Amino acid sequence: MNTEKRNNQWSKSEFLWGWLFLLPTITGLVLLNIIPIFQTVYQSFFKTGAFGKGNVFIGLDNYRKLFGDPAVWQSLINTCKYALIEVPFSIAIALVLAVFLNENIKGKSIWRTIYFLPMVAAPAAVAMVWRWLYNSEFGLFNHILSRLGAAPINWISNPNIAYISVAAVGIWSVIGYNMVLFLAGLQEIPRDYYEAAQIDGAGGVKRFFHITLPLISPTMFFVTVTRIIGAMQIFDSIYMMMDKSNPALAKTQSLVYLFYKYSFVEGNKGYGSAIVMLLLLVILLITVIQLVCQKRWVNYS
Repeated sequence: MNTEKRNNQWSKSEFLWGWLFLLPTITGLVLLNIIPIFQTVYQSFFKTGAFGKGNVFIGLDNYRKLFGDPAVWQSLINTCKYALIEVPFSIAIALVLAVFLNENIKGKSIWRTIYFLPMVAAPAAVAMVWRWLYNSEFGLFNHILSRLGAAPINWISNPNIAYISVAAVGIWSVIGYNMVLFLAGLQEIPRDYYEAAQIDGAGGVKRFFHITLPLISPTMFFVTVTRIIGAMQIFDSIYMMMDKSNPALAKTQSLVYLFYKYSFVEGNKGYGSAIVMLLLLVILLITVIQLVCQKRWVNYS
């Protein structure tokens, strides 16, 4: 009886300590994520009053305005174009680097650190350095082009290529993070598979496509989902690299940038909240499609 009582006390103690350790995380999620979500939904039905004081309930007017606003749809197109460039290239390059760095090469740890460094750098600092590199007058890239006898390029002021230049910064910034995740997945693959395939005469390319890709597909699925969500929320690079007078801004600004513009520059937080709800809906739709399609290409066996 005493033993049973001690076990019950121990179970209660474990239960309480478990919730105690979870409490800071739960508190942070509620205060920083859950409550702001409901506040955003609520705010989207209001218009900020005169001089930023008070809110006026306007029902669905923000959403009606949103669906008729060409700037919103252009920003959605810009966001999707950015994601279509950044996500595939960052994943493909990171996977190739992870495969090479998973082998026994000299200085493997140093190379891993070098590739991961952009991830720990401040986004604002990264954007400012790339803005200097892209400068049309004295930037490093155009300096190299002039040495080669080529004409300078307006990397971030040409509406046709500015979004590609911004996406290149995003690719460079997240390669290290994706690479670390892929390295973790690669190290879970038993070496016996590769040894057996090598004995059967399979080359490196065949081993990659028939062993590595299928077995790392769960990691690739996770990276794809998280990177699409991250790419759809792009803001800092655009904000730091694109001036308000930049002629390419309209073809580069994202939905999050537009939300910032309406909410904090123009003071119309209700309309900005409606834009955020559109972005949330798009991300949810894309994520649901990915979850449905994962059964066709993700191998969990």
